[in-house]
Amino acid sequence: MIQKAHAAYNAKDFKTAYELYSQLAQEGNADAQTSLAYMHQKEQGCKKDDAKVLELYTKAAEAKQPYALFNLGILYENGIGVQHDQFRAHELHMQAATREVLPAMYEVALMLERGLGCLQNFSEAAFWYEEGAKRGHLESFNNLGALYKEGHGVSLDEKRCFICFKKAADGGLAEGLYNLGLLYDQGIGCEMSNDMALDYCRKAAYAGHEKAKKIIKDLQEEGKIVF
Repeated sequence: MIQKAHAAYNAKDFKTAYELYSQLAQEGNADAQTSLAYMHQKEQGCKKDDAKVLELYTKAAEAKQPYALFNLGILYENGIGVQHDQFRAHELHMQAATREVLPAMYEVALMLERGLGCLQNFSEAAFWYEEGAKRGHLESFNNLGALYKEGHGVSLDEKRCFICFKKAADGGLAEGLYNLGLLYDQGIGCEMSNDMALDYCRKAAYAGHEKAKKIIKDLQEEGKIVF
């Protein structure tokens, strides 16, 4: 029945999906509890209900459902329907990360890099960014590149920095496009090229990067570039 519920959800038949997930959730199916919680979060076929979201994610997380662990971690991380608790968030994200939930790997790395809910540990952060990057996660590539650029938790390596930013940029990540532009501007890990720097800065601006937008705007106003 869970496959039937997933099929209904993917077909955007939220009414049927909600009914099936609800029945399965009452029977203790952790996958259904997770999906039902998500539907309540997004008001898909039902009303938004933070208390119900917390209840369902908590039940599913007790059964170690990977995405329930991650989503419950997000609730604690942001204080949504529950008291803000970075330590609990980190613990839940770590459990999800070890179960190969890709966004959880990134959250764990970010928290380790910043010392949020845990002791700051750049080398552990680099490990989890790399795990995310291996699986194609663009933000992980970008942040791993930043660690290689500064030599935090890893040996300073301009070539690897360039490769990581390039991967993020090729995936269309605004921050990756901007960071790659900076490398070309400064000749870090690559041959310096003002044209390439400007090109990537433009692309970052188009992708919504605020700092890149300002740089492009300033250059336009100074008459240094014309679109």
